[in-house]
Amino acid sequence: MTLLNYTTKVEAAKTVEQIQRILVAHGARAVLVNYGDDGSIQSLAFKAMGPQGEIAIKLPIDPEATLRVLTRQYNAGKIPHRYINRPQAVRVAWRIIREWVAAQMAILETEMVRLEQIFLPYVVTRDGRTIYEIAAESYLLGEGDKHGSQ
Repeated sequence: MTLLNYTTKVEAAKTVEQIQRILVAHGARAVLVNYGDDGSIQSLAFKAMGPQGEIAIKLPIDPEATLRVLTRQYNAGKIPHRYINRPQAVRVAWRIIREWVAAQMAILETEMVRLEQIFLPYVVTRDGRTIYEIAAESYLLGEGDKHGSQ
């Protein structure tokens, strides 16, 4: 099976704009787009109201991981070489995030879940780390603590 959206031609900026609209339509109170030195979009975060007040959420995005997957799929003969480059990986990564956010919002609309349940791993804590990052450094995910103990 090939990676979802691997053939996309939609630029990251347009996709991020679409994600912003989806988030705002579902209660986001602020959206922050972080850019790299080269002007490329590095991350997208937003604020929404949770049960205890406003929470910050940083969406997961990793174009380098996407590029590794595209490369593996090319090496396996599943996709053409023209899709194996960083700009394409960036486009694909953001399109996948857009589809994921849209699907999560559809679940939210059913009232089966709350926004903070959907995005809990990506909630940003006071020290700037996400809940997932904290869990990954602890015994919670079986990856040992930050002191190297296993």
